[in-house]
Amino acid sequence: MANFFRRKSIEQANKITEVERFKLKRELGSLQLLLYVLGATIGAGIFVLPGTTAALHAGPGVVVSFLIGGLVTIAVGLAYVEFAAMAPVAGSAYTYSYIALGEIIAWMIGWDLLLEFIVISSTVAVGWSGYVDSFLQSVGIHLPGALTKDIAHGGVVNLPAVVGWLIVAWIAMSGIKNVGRSNMLFTMAKVGAIVLFLAIGAFHVNPINWTPFTPFGWSGVMAGAALVFFAFTGFDGVTTVMEEVKNPQKTIPKALIGGLSVLTLIYALVALVLTGIVPFPELDVPNPTVYALQSVGIQWGGAIIAVSVIFGLLATMIANTTSATRVLFAMSRDGLLPERIAQTNKKTGVPVLSTIIVVGTGILLSGFLSIGELAEFANIGGLTAFALTTVSVVVLRYTRPDQPRIFKVPALWLVATIGVGGCIVLIFSLPLFTIVRFMIWLAIGLVIYIGYGYKHAKMGSDNENL
Repeated sequence: MANFFRRKSIEQANKITEVERFKLKRELGSLQLLLYVLGATIGAGIFVLPGTTAALHAGPGVVVSFLIGGLVTIAVGLAYVEFAAMAPVAGSAYTYSYIALGEIIAWMIGWDLLLEFIVISSTVAVGWSGYVDSFLQSVGIHLPGALTKDIAHGGVVNLPAVVGWLIVAWIAMSGIKNVGRSNMLFTMAKVGAIVLFLAIGAFHVNPINWTPFTPFGWSGVMAGAALVFFAFTGFDGVTTVMEEVKNPQKTIPKALIGGLSVLTLIYALVALVLTGIVPFPELDVPNPTVYALQSVGIQWGGAIIAVSVIFGLLATMIANTTSATRVLFAMSRDGLLPERIAQTNKKTGVPVLSTIIVVGTGILLSGFLSIGELAEFANIGGLTAFALTTVSVVVLRYTRPDQPRIFKVPALWLVATIGVGGCIVLIFSLPLFTIVRFMIWLAIGLVIYIGYGYKHAKMGSDNENL
C-alpha cells in the first residue's frame, strides 16, 4: 500500500543542507533578515489594496480589517518561529509539514506556496506598473493603454510589469548577498514613502470622512480583512531562506515577530489617515496614497511617494520571487520534482533553473491578469499554508515532545485556535470562485504528485536525502 504520509525527521531535514550540489550560502545578517520581512510584505497590499477595499467592502472600517489580519498573522508567526528554530532549512511550511504531517500534505503545501509567492510577486508587478505609468505620465511620457493594461481591461500586455520582472530576475540571479542588499535599499525607500505619507496626511484628515465607520456592516469588515490579508502574505518567505541566514535560531524570532508587529501598526495608521483624507467611495483607484495627497493639493508629496513606491515595490517582488525559488528548490531537492531544478550555481549559490521557472510564470501572470484576480488567489494560498503550519507545530508538540526547542509558542492552544480559526474564517470570506479555482490548482498538483513526485521522492528510495 502506498505510504503517502511518510515523514521526514528533523535530523534528516537538517542533514540534507550539507549536500554539496544543493549548497546555499549563509550571507544574510539580522538587519537584512528584518528588512526581508518588511520587504516581502510591504507592497501592493498597502499602496494599492486599502483604497479599493475601503471603497467596495469596508469603508473606514478597513482599519479594523488590517488589525484582524495582523492578529491572525502574529498568531501564525509564532508557530513559524518555533518550527524555524528547530529546522533552519529552506522550504518554509513545505518542510515543516513534511516533518509533522507527511509527504502528501507537504507536497500540497509546497504546491500551494509556489502559488502564493509567485502570485504575490505578480500582483505587486501589476501595482508597480500602475505607479510607473503614473510617473511617466507626470513627465510627459504616455504609453498606449494596450501596453499598460491586462486583457480583461482592454489591453494586450502589461509591459511595465514584464520589465519589472526582468529587473528582479537580474538581481535574483546575482546571488543572495545582492538580493539582501537590494532588498534593504528598496525597503528603506518604501518605508520612507509611508512615513512621508503619514507625516503630511495627518494634517489633512477630516474626521467626518470616518462616518459611517462601517458602511457595509461587519460582514464588509470581515470581507475586507480577507482581502487586505494580502498585505501580510509573504512574511513567511523569510523562513524559505533559512539556509542562507547567519545564526538563524537567534535571528528568526526577532525578525519575524518584530517585523509583524511593526507591520500591523503601520498598516492600521495608513488606512486611518487615507480614509480620513478622502471619502472612502473615491478610493477605488490604483494609487490611493498618491491620489489622496494630490486631492488636497500636495502634488510634490504625491510625486515623491510615487518614485519611492516604484523602488519599494521591487523589494516585495525580489523577496517573494526568492521565496518561490527556494520552495521549488526544496521540493526538487527532495525528489518530488526533477532534481535538476534544485542544482545551484557554484559561484553565486543560486538555483538557476528554479529562478527561470518562477520568473517566467510570473511574467505570464502579471502580463495578462488584473490585480484583483491575482490578490484573491494569493490570499487563499497564504491562508492555507499558515493554517497547516500552525497545525504542524501542535502535532509536533505531541509526536516529538523531547525535541529541543529554542523558542516555544506561549499558550499554544489559544494561539493555535486564533491562527487556524482566523485563517479558516478569512478563507470562507473570499469569493466562491476564488475557492473553486484554488481547489482546481490543488487537484492539478495532486495529479503531478501521484504521477511523478511519489515515485521519485528520496524518502522512498534507498538513498534518501542524498
